[in-house]
Amino acid sequence: MTDNLQPLLVHLIELRTRIVRIAAVFLIGFIACFAFSEQLYDLMVAPLTHVLPHQKLITIGIASPFVLQIKIASMAAFMLTLPHTLYQMWGFIAPGLYTHEKKLILPLVFASTLLFMLGVGFAYFLVFGVVFKFIVSVVPASMQWLPDSGEYLDFAIGLFISFGITFEVPILVIVLVRMGFISIAKLKEIRPYVIVGSFVIAAVVTPPDVVSQCLLAIPLWLLFEAGVLVAGWMYRPPQKTIESAP
Repeated sequence: MTDNLQPLLVHLIELRTRIVRIAAVFLIGFIACFAFSEQLYDLMVAPLTHVLPHQKLITIGIASPFVLQIKIASMAAFMLTLPHTLYQMWGFIAPGLYTHEKKLILPLVFASTLLFMLGVGFAYFLVFGVVFKFIVSVVPASMQWLPDSGEYLDFAIGLFISFGITFEVPILVIVLVRMGFISIAKLKEIRPYVIVGSFVIAAVVTPPDVVSQCLLAIPLWLLFEAGVLVAGWMYRPPQKTIESAP
């Protein structure tokens, strides 16, 4: 019985070590980001204040300014330490991989970080501008729109995470194919379901307007196609050799 528990204890200790490392690095990143929380706030709300010139966002809670800066610093620290977090996660599962699979850890960490940042950048530089211009265009002339800082921040962080995870789809597809869980032919077969699922997911995680939903659903579908294309190029099945007749 003790012998059976030994491997489990080793894995639990390893998991605890990885989590402590992630938390320690995140804490350092949080402290560094909190020192620039005011500048990060200005950067975060810039897409909205751009379409509302000469108007500031409001906040009505007593502790809201402090809480908002904590949220912003946490999000910035998460993005800043994401490569280290992913490396620790991949490092935890590495002992169960083959040697040639372990060589993929660093490329996957780099690609996953890059794609997540691209997703966040896509939301910040493109989606925010389109969505906020649309909202401003439908505000009645007799209404004064005073966006709340807390609601805006929750909205922005939600879209950051949604688009960041969405842009990880090619990595997921490549890993599933590489591990043998699914074939390229099967991925092509389920393409119609992926397209429908993309719009369903977009309808759930984005604001209730067609523009923002399409801005998430279409990239999600195209990223799936990119993953299928890259996976098919990288992991072609071995061709059977035809023996010549004697």
